[in-house]
Amino acid sequence: MKTDERIRKTVEKILPPDLTAEAAAKRRWNSIAKPLHGLGKLEDLVAVLAGIQRTDQVRLDKKALVVMCADNGVVEEGVTQTGQEVTAIVAENFHKGETSAAILCMAAGADLFPVDVGMITDMPHVERRKTICGTRNMTKGPAMTQEECCSAVAAGMEKAAELKEAGYQILASGEMGIGNTTTSAAVVSVLMNIPPEEAAGRGAGLSDEGLVRKVGAICRAIAVNCPDPEDPLDVLAKVGGLDIAALTGLFIGGAAQGLPVVADGFISCAAALAAIRIAPACRPYILPSHVSDEPASKMLLEALDMDPILHAGMHLGEGTGAVTLFPLLDMALKVYNQMSTFDGIEIEPYREFPA
Repeated sequence: MKTDERIRKTVEKILPPDLTAEAAAKRRWNSIAKPLHGLGKLEDLVAVLAGIQRTDQVRLDKKALVVMCADNGVVEEGVTQTGQEVTAIVAENFHKGETSAAILCMAAGADLFPVDVGMITDMPHVERRKTICGTRNMTKGPAMTQEECCSAVAAGMEKAAELKEAGYQILASGEMGIGNTTTSAAVVSVLMNIPPEEAAGRGAGLSDEGLVRKVGAICRAIAVNCPDPEDPLDVLAKVGGLDIAALTGLFIGGAAQGLPVVADGFISCAAALAAIRIAPACRPYILPSHVSDEPASKMLLEALDMDPILHAGMHLGEGTGAVTLFPLLDMALKVYNQMSTFDGIEIEPYREFPA
């Protein structure tokens, strides 16, 4: 696998989580005056966060959603209900607070950062970090060059570093780009070696005819470009998208900065898969949020060895599922930090017995 120097240096910074801190968090949970493991996966996630933050004094005071926005040339193939102009409109609406993700961020106390990593249209209130305005039609050749792909990955890594410097303690991953369920399905099809018809879903609501066109476009793109399944960057460049590449960088950059990054739905998890293939050490820093309603979502989560908390049939994208995890983590931390211990109320603690 060819690796860009910027990516290689960032990967080298990734340290394993502190298992001592994680163990201390588990002991803290067991000392709290409630049934052992009564909060289930929420307790596990807090312990994981302790390992990432390298202390059992876990804090999530400053949270952010990063939405990578980009356009995809494959839209030419009739694989979507809407045109590319919608990408720019929605991206600008993040700033206005008029998207689902923006409203959820306000409810969850999270800041929202839309980032243009490849939109055709520049919008005044969307941060620009792009080298090209949209990818090429992947059914006719590579969606982007290797250098363009690596620049998008680098943009994600740089954003993670900036947010760490600004004091953020957890990130959520989001995306906006008409056509990106097609590109993410292509990436998953190649990296997981599954047929395109198993990887592709209806996205924002395709008809039967539209789904056939979508699967056909993915098949043609893979046949024309012959992406190397052993080289995630090659796959991203040939049949992926700038938003997926930037999210891949966000996951890798988050790990390098000691920042947990919550994966959203199918598109975000496709980027997480690419990130883990590039840098296996980043896996402990990626937290699952929900099971997307996209058909291949469960297969993808199994490949990532992730067991999400939320099973709500969500498939909106934009980071909505990832942000929805934030209030649950906040509530778990309230219990973790504030509830009395068995010693404090002078009662006999629960004991663990073999199942």
